[in-house]
Amino acid sequence: MSKHATGTRTGSEQALAVYLELRARPTAVFDDVADGLGLSATDRQRCHAELTALGLIEPAPEPPEAQAQPTTPEPSEAQPRPTPPEPPEGQAVVEPDVALVRLLQRERERLEHRLAETSRAQTTLATLAGPFLRAGTAPRSAVDVEVVADPVRVRQELAALGETVRASVHSMHTGSVRREDMAAELARDRALSERGVRVHAMYSRRISSVPDMAQHLEERAALGVEIRLSPVVPMNMVLADENFALLPTDPHDPDSASLLARGPGLVRSYLALYAYCWQAAGRYGDEEKPERGGDGLSEQQRAALRMLASGIKDEQIAKNLGVSLRTVSRLLSEVMHELGAASRFEAGVKAARLGLLDGEGDA
Repeated sequence: MSKHATGTRTGSEQALAVYLELRARPTAVFDDVADGLGLSATDRQRCHAELTALGLIEPAPEPPEAQAQPTTPEPSEAQPRPTPPEPPEGQAVVEPDVALVRLLQRERERLEHRLAETSRAQTTLATLAGPFLRAGTAPRSAVDVEVVADPVRVRQELAALGETVRASVHSMHTGSVRREDMAAELARDRALSERGVRVHAMYSRRISSVPDMAQHLEERAALGVEIRLSPVVPMNMVLADENFALLPTDPHDPDSASLLARGPGLVRSYLALYAYCWQAAGRYGDEEKPERGGDGLSEQQRAALRMLASGIKDEQIAKNLGVSLRTVSRLLSEVMHELGAASRFEAGVKAARLGLLDGEGDA
């Protein structure tokens, strides 16, 4: 390929060209491939960084003789120190599906780490609750705890809360709000906002994909409610100031009786748990937009996409599909549009991430 032809490529297309060449020539070195494609120093650095970030290339493993060097005595002052061997050159090319599996593994480990942290926080809360509950005789940290099994009584307490709270309300929800309760919640938000009360609300991230809840979150945010979404919400909870807490007696059973606690001695410990979960959650509106899923692709477009991801050139794709080069170009442009990709390389990466390459490709 001429330097002039390469120069017309975008950054991602250059990275794809380098990657396909490295796959076709397993013994080739990155710099040699970059030279052959006529890439500038800036372009090759960008391509190398992009392929490394995607996990499609990684440093080549050291040869066995470099991994276990024999121990040699320290050289005397009269003897010059031996020059350490140069690090091995080259890189290992990683298949797209392997890179995707590794990415998913890292994300799973990150989520498991967050779950473990939440579990530790709940254990700490349970440990602290005992001393606070026994501190009922202390004048300044009196605690009043009541188990409420009547749902009507729970709604009455929440309604009264909207009139008595002075500074802040914090709530977390493991699931969706019932449709019949949404209007009442918005009315409370409006009244609290008019009185200058700060309102925080935390939800499970999955509920933002429910149409009714997506609209409800948008309406709450418009009233000034600060909302965050988290992959893990440990329980339903409502806290007000430092004197009111409403939470289930069994966090794993949404129909269990509620625990109503009053007094800063216990409520502050729940506020500490809430603050921890709040910091770990993401701001509402800052979450990434979901990728387009490629559901609108035809079988012909999917076949062209699989062949593109396999490194097959446009001419061979046209021959395999029995169409013209112009039709292939149109098909791939439609694929990029459907996937929301700016380049063919990005389309291939998104297709792998979405599982569109799982079927057998056309030869």
